[in-house]
Amino acid sequence: MTSLVQRFPYRLIATDLDGTLLRRDETISQRTRDALIAAQAAGAEHIVATGRSVAWTRHILDDLGYRGLAVCGQGAQLYHAGEHRLLTSVTLDRALARAVVERLEKVVGPIALAANRDGLDGDVMMDGRFRPAVGSGFSGEANPYPADAPDRSALFAEPIIKLYIHLPGMADDDLADAARAAVGDLVNIVVSGLGLVEVLPLGLTKATGLSLAARRLGVTAAETIAFGDMPNDIAMLSWAAHGVAMAGAHADVRAVADEITAGNDDDGIAVILERLLSAADPAT
Repeated sequence: MTSLVQRFPYRLIATDLDGTLLRRDETISQRTRDALIAAQAAGAEHIVATGRSVAWTRHILDDLGYRGLAVCGQGAQLYHAGEHRLLTSVTLDRALARAVVERLEKVVGPIALAANRDGLDGDVMMDGRFRPAVGSGFSGEANPYPADAPDRSALFAEPIIKLYIHLPGMADDDLADAARAAVGDLVNIVVSGLGLVEVLPLGLTKATGLSLAARRLGVTAAETIAFGDMPNDIAMLSWAAHGVAMAGAHADVRAVADEITAGNDDDGIAVILERLLSAADPAT
C-alpha cells in the first residue's frame, strides 16, 4: 500500500459483515483493517450495514475499534457504536406479523419461526421447529415451545424488528419467492444467509438505513461504494454509486454489482480499497 494518499474517490464505504467484511471465522484480517484505516485517513467514512441486530453486532464493532454509525437489522436499527446508543429503530407491527404468518402457512404449510426482538439487547425467540443454520450468527436463542405447540405468543410478547422463517425441505430462494407471492404486499422478504429468510416491515432495506445514516453524515449515494454478498445487500449495492459483490456471492447479487472482487477470506474489500487508494496517490 502506498504511504501518501491525497483523496479517496468515495466519501462513504458501506460494508456488509457476514460473508463480506468478516472472514469465515468471524474475524477481520489485518490487511482489511489497514485498508479501511487508510481510506478513512484519505477522507472516507466507513459504515457497517448488516442484517444482524445491534445485539449481535456490538462485539464485532468493539473488536474493530469502530466508533461511528452502524446500520443493523437490515436497516431497522441505526446504532452509534462510539456512544453504545441506539439512535433509531423501526419495528414490525406484531398484529401484522401474526397475520403474515397465518397467510403464509395457508400456502406452504407449517413453517419454523423466530422473532428478533428490538433494543440494544434484543434476543431471538424461536418456536420449537426453528433450527438455525450452522454459522448463521444466532446466539442466546430461546425455544419457548415444543415443535408441535400451536401457541407462539411468547414470540410476539415484545416489540420485534423482524421474523425469520424456514421450511425444511424447501430451498431459501424458493421459500422467499413463495412468501413474496403470498404476503409481499404486506411485508418485505429477503434472503440474508443460509437458512435465513427474513420478514421485514414493508419497504425496509439496508438502503433505507444506509440513506438515513448518510444524511446524518452529509454524504450522498453518488459518493458511496458498497460491498455485499447476499440478496439482502442488493438494495444497498444498487443505491450506492458503485456496488461490489464478493467472490462466491449469490447469483442475484453478482448480477447487479458493478464489479466482483475476491472473497471475504481473501481480503476482497482490501483488494478494491488498495486499488482506489493507489489510484488516488499522486506518487504512483
